Order: sequence, then structure tokens, then C-alpha cells
Amino acid sequence: MSSSPDAWPIHTARLRVRPCAVDDLDAVWAYRQLPEVNEWLGRAPATRDAFHATYSEPDRLAMTYVIELRGAELRIIGDIMIHIEDGWAQAEVLDAATNVQAELGWALDPVYTRQGYAFEAVRAVIDTCFGALGLRRVHAGCFTANEPSWRLMEKLGMRREEDSRKSGLHRSGEWMDGLNYGLLAEEWPRVAAS
Repeated sequence: MSSSPDAWPIHTARLRVRPCAVDDLDAVWAYRQLPEVNEWLGRAPATRDAFHATYSEPDRLAMTYVIELRGAELRIIGDIMIHIEDGWAQAEVLDAATNVQAELGWALDPVYTRQGYAFEAVRAVIDTCFGALGLRRVHAGCFTANEPSWRLMEKLGMRREEDSRKSGLHRSGEWMDGLNYGLLAEEWPRVAAS
């Protein structure tokens, strides 16, 4: 499912977050192909052509949003995945669990890390998920070794819901520990205010 077009773009003090277009893919590929970025990505096509083929698919493109640094001209510095999905439900109430939550994921050009941009962008996206999109829950996961990612989730007020041992196979061939975090809409006003 694609999210509500009325919710986009999102503007923060320094950033704009908007749906990704096919014309943005070269800028996204420029940082996603870097080893320090693609080491942690769930999907990391090895060539520009493979990247374009994967990310220009309508379903994948519909859940990809670019993070632009505002200034004299907008510059793409990262991207966020917002995968709106159904919650688990028993058969009798299945309809009430349709499109009620989102899995989030993000990548940032290393040139722009450690400056608060990821926090600013993901915080604005969570605000939109619980506001304009009307979702009840967001969640995200990462390898335990990806410390910047789980630290960001904790800084955003997300709750660690799972700490699993050797649950994910890394493309290096190593089984690695994983972490999953979640946040409910009713928790967000309290977290966002702090």
C-alpha cells in the first residue's frame, strides 16, 4: 500500500522528506553502494543497473522516501523505507488489522552522519505515521553489530522488543545477532515531547 499523498513532503528545520522518484535513484545509489552503508542493508544490489532494476519496481519505489538537505539547492543525503503493512489478527477481526502499522528502515550518506539528520528525518516520519497516516504502530530492526542504527531507535524512544541470537544471515556468510524495536501511537506524544 502506498501512503497518503497528502502527507508528503514533510519539512523539518533542515530537511525535506518526500517520495522517491526514478530520477532520484542515481543519487541514492551513490551512497548505498558504499561498503560502510551496504554492509547493513537488507538488499544491496552490486551494480547500478541491478539497483535501478530493483528500486524502480513500483512496490519498492512506493515505500522509498528520500531525505533532502535543504539549502540553496536540495541535496539527497539519505532515504527511508516506510513499508505499511497489516498487523497480526485472528480471522474474525482480520479486516481491522489491515494497513495499521509500518516497518521503517533508513540509510544515510556517511558524509552526513553524526549531525542529527537521521534522528530529525526518522522522527518526522514517525510523527507522520502516527498523525497524517493514522497508523497504530511502527517497528524497525537491525543487526546488533549495527550500533548506530539501534542507538537511533533508542534515542527516538522505540522499545527493544526482541534481542535474538544468531537469527540473521549476513551476506558475509556469518549468522549474526539481531534487534527489533517498536513504538505505539499512544506512546509517541510522551516520547516526542521529551
